[in-house]
Amino acid sequence: MPIKYIVNLLIAFLVSGAGLIAQGQSRPNILLLLADDLGYRDLSCYGSTQVITPNLDKLAAKGMRFTDFYAGSAVCSPSRAALMTGRSSVRAGIYSWIHTSHKMHLAKTEFTTAELLKQAGYATAHIGKWHLGYDLEEGAGPGPNPGDQGFDHWIATGNNAIPSHHNPDNFVRNGLALGEVKGYSSHLLADEAIDWLERRPKDQPFFINMWFHEPHQKVAAPDVYLEKHQDTDLPAYYGSIENMDAAIGRVLMELEKQGLIEQTLIVFMSDNGSYRGRSGSNGELANGKTTLWEGGIRVPGIFSWPGVIAEGTIENRPAGVVDIFPTIKEIIGGEIDPKITIDGSSLLPIFEQKSFERQKPLYWFYPPSRPIAVIREGPWNLIADPELDIPRGNMFQEAYIGMIKETKLQNFRLYNLRNDPKQTKDVSAENPEVFEKMIKEMIKLNQEIVEEAMDWRDFSWTNN
Repeated sequence: MPIKYIVNLLIAFLVSGAGLIAQGQSRPNILLLLADDLGYRDLSCYGSTQVITPNLDKLAAKGMRFTDFYAGSAVCSPSRAALMTGRSSVRAGIYSWIHTSHKMHLAKTEFTTAELLKQAGYATAHIGKWHLGYDLEEGAGPGPNPGDQGFDHWIATGNNAIPSHHNPDNFVRNGLALGEVKGYSSHLLADEAIDWLERRPKDQPFFINMWFHEPHQKVAAPDVYLEKHQDTDLPAYYGSIENMDAAIGRVLMELEKQGLIEQTLIVFMSDNGSYRGRSGSNGELANGKTTLWEGGIRVPGIFSWPGVIAEGTIENRPAGVVDIFPTIKEIIGGEIDPKITIDGSSLLPIFEQKSFERQKPLYWFYPPSRPIAVIREGPWNLIADPELDIPRGNMFQEAYIGMIKETKLQNFRLYNLRNDPKQTKDVSAENPEVFEKMIKEMIKLNQEIVEEAMDWRDFSWTNN
């Protein structure tokens, strides 16, 4: 057994009376639902005029809908790393989306949400896209795959569903490649989740990490949805979202069938904004995927937990996927190695309608983007560019890490997102105290995170 498991198991036993368990509440089951490239305005409960998502709308009506919820980055892999660890994506060593040519991956030394829950006695399953490493098939390489990072059962694709969401041929289940599987990706995931829920150990609470491929390209959807959206610019895009919503509805129905819905914390998010930046998918927000403007990182955030979260709550305090790990940690009374730096904050006080104070501002650093760094604190949004001209291309190269660790920040700008969600006016001159304070916070936080970030140029599997 890895030493980190032994250490954390001992800690877990010592603190077993903490968190909600100490208040006489049983540990909730946990279902995390993550869409891929879904924009802020791509659900009907977030104002879409094209898409109807009745199951997610119902989930929002039964729980809490955040107006200012954020992905962990402007692209896939780093956002998923932040979700799994509660750490800034760069601190966790993921600078950009992971290509098969990269050494970069979510290191086995990172302590994940699944490991936290596994040590607390949860049955754990990952179902869907992974994109934190590619060595999924047994014997394909040193990994890590979901099984290496806390999941008892898993089915995954390294990156996107290939050749599209329809009849994908790149799923791997527990190390075994499945070949072509008939059906649409979202419903294949629903099938897997329902089957696992039926077979799971009934004496344990469960954690399902369900990461959809929709609506990432190449999109595909059944004819009934294509016909419905035939007069739009991209019928398969909208259709894939509605098909995903239907698949989520099937999983929620299974939870109701088993009498589990009332004991389950359910979260729905997206890994970044939509690539359809000017289509309405990101609403009025500036730009979209691959940028750290609001359209690239602000996404839907829906939480349902009967008996804890009041129905129909709309929450405008900023939060994000980086907060999921510390939230779960507080709920179950878990503990981790104190040497691990967590960047997110527990949202439990918000769920319970108590005062909430974030220990650190929400922070993003994405090397190909301009701005390259962003922090959000209350209504304020500070952005900055790098002094060194780090390449901006979509394909990250690990050779850039030297420049990333060396560069300082410049060209700071300040926006009040409550008054100006489109980020059209720099208000730094009118708010000099806020501006200077946030610059100091950004510089300090950026330096700390970049210094800790893995330098993949020096990496070899023998030292991981």
